Amino acid sequence: MSSPTAAVHADATVVLTAWEAPDAAQSAIREALLAYLAVRDDGCSRSCETGHLTASALVVDDAGENALLTLHPRVGRWVQLGGHIEPEDTTLAGAALREATEESGIEGLTISGSPLHLDVHPVTCSLGVPTRHLDVRYFVRAPAGAREVRSEESVDLRWWPLAQLPDAVAFGRALAG
Repeated sequence: MSSPTAAVHADATVVLTAWEAPDAAQSAIREALLAYLAVRDDGCSRSCETGHLTASALVVDDAGENALLTLHPRVGRWVQLGGHIEPEDTTLAGAALREATEESGIEGLTISGSPLHLDVHPVTCSLGVPTRHLDVRYFVRAPAGAREVRSEESVDLRWWPLAQLPDAVAFGRALAG
């Protein structure tokens, strides 16, 4: 495999194979992502126009009560932090943690060892053409006293109570229970 994201591709295959999906719908998405990776060596690269894996992070405060969301400039909704896998990334979790740190401005974030949720959604991303993001989402904890700093990649950042997360981040509501 000669893709610049070959290391993440290999890691994603291992991570998704080992991941125990919480329900049948998540299991079906996991199987679809694995099948896609099996036939697309470039499936983790944003240059893959048919769709590509992305890495996201649901950043939760130290108390476990609120999640940090970004008002995404391209989609115009409040969503979890995350984005494209870069050539320097070697793991999915590392890509999600890098994105969360860049977009939140918070140092010292800690990430779960396995995904929290998977999603496939249509989007027109940086390619400028319609594609699909095959999103692998991780749980990330912010350190005590963390203060967010908005980056150029976000219109706004805001802490949301877990029980009141918008529909686009509904998978995070389970953490409130």
